[in-house]
Amino acid sequence: MGRYFHSNSVAYASLACGFTMMNSIFSFYYVKIFLDHYHVSQAWFDVAQVIYLFWNAINDPLFAYWQDNSKLEIFRSRRLNVLYGAPLFALSFLLAWFPWGDYASHPWLAGVHLLVALSCYDAMFTFIGLASCALFAEISDKHEDRLRLTRYTQVASIFGSSSVFFSQVLCDGLNNMASFQMFVVVIALISCWAMYYTGTHVRTMYDNDVPDPVDIESPSIPFKGNDSSGKKKLDSSEDKEDSSALSSFTQFKQIAQQKNFIIFVTINFMQIFQSIYMSNFLSIFGDELLPQHVMSPFYRKFLYGSAFIIPQILVLCLSPVVGRKGYYRVILWSFYFKVFCAVVVFMAGRHQYMLLSLFMLIEASLPNTIFAFFNLPVSDIIDADQERHKRRLPLSSSVFAYNALFTKPAQSLAPMMIVAILDRNHYQEKVSGDMTTIQHQELSSAMFTVACAIPFVIGLLQILVWRPYSIRDSHITIAKHVES
Repeated sequence: MGRYFHSNSVAYASLACGFTMMNSIFSFYYVKIFLDHYHVSQAWFDVAQVIYLFWNAINDPLFAYWQDNSKLEIFRSRRLNVLYGAPLFALSFLLAWFPWGDYASHPWLAGVHLLVALSCYDAMFTFIGLASCALFAEISDKHEDRLRLTRYTQVASIFGSSSVFFSQVLCDGLNNMASFQMFVVVIALISCWAMYYTGTHVRTMYDNDVPDPVDIESPSIPFKGNDSSGKKKLDSSEDKEDSSALSSFTQFKQIAQQKNFIIFVTINFMQIFQSIYMSNFLSIFGDELLPQHVMSPFYRKFLYGSAFIIPQILVLCLSPVVGRKGYYRVILWSFYFKVFCAVVVFMAGRHQYMLLSLFMLIEASLPNTIFAFFNLPVSDIIDADQERHKRRLPLSSSVFAYNALFTKPAQSLAPMMIVAILDRNHYQEKVSGDMTTIQHQELSSAMFTVACAIPFVIGLLQILVWRPYSIRDSHITIAKHVES
């Protein structure tokens, strides 16, 4: 494999493939299955989302501090996190797709099912996700190597995100539940194997068992020489402060006070809000705003499935641009573009169906495309934190986790806000089949307004917040560390 592919990047990309397979299915279907099939009430939906909001926010720093400071290799090693966490992640993914009983007789059971499914899935999503993000930062500290990882990851994610498309083609989405349940079991098994491959093959520049630095291609850890076994020896001057000696609060204070970190988590919160809203509600909005006589069932399946594949293709196309211009400019341009698209579609009106379908595809694809490059600024923030505080090892998991502490609530706030808007505009009547013509018009109008307003408002705010970000030239840095 080494002659044609970079083996370490392939191992990391395998994790992205398995991770994306399950997450694409979960984010696309979980709201719809609980609203339209299990008929969870808005009260129980909000209760589950509020509890999930708090759990979602606190489990990131808890798991991160555990991963960064544990003395046990099974928790400190990112590779072992993935290896042993993969089966549990697959099992948590399956919880949502199998009903627990008669929800008509026991409405509360659907709410409990939603709460347990969200909490268990997010716990393993966070545990594996933190390990994945930390691996990205620790495999290499060079911009070109991180771009290569991004490209490999997106190629793998194309295969992973195609799971939604195949679920539409093979199972007709949720319309054939027996086939869909068999499909998600197969997805869980394939994803578990893909992450197992990562857990047995990936290596970082901090691993003691790396036989040859060429295998990583960027082992630029400061060192003075080799020890008796031939391994790199860390410069003792860099060992002033071991991460395990720091309290969790001290770590948080040091990281959270950095201006670039504050800027990044702010725009990331808004990006996640938009991405989650469109992932969860694309099929709900599409079924309402794009009538059956305008969009054939095949085109509708193609729209829903491609919304998870196109972002990965766009990332591959934009990677050379990011390499030349830097992620700062590309991210900023994307904010201007989403504002422009929202204005054009709103002025055209909701009856321009082809333009509206294209806009929905862009709105579903662009946030995820740009989000794929967010590992680059986080990795730069990790490098800056390590250099500023003279850390022997980077606090990779902690930086990603403190970012998640502020941004993860968007994953709950987005569906809560959209469901509240839909219920105020007669969505429950649509589900029960009791909707009048006037109520149908009100619901369609509300959905169209939301679809245009969210990218417009979020895009404007992101432009204002992102402009002061100061780490703009990491793409032209030749080497961040040199041998003494």
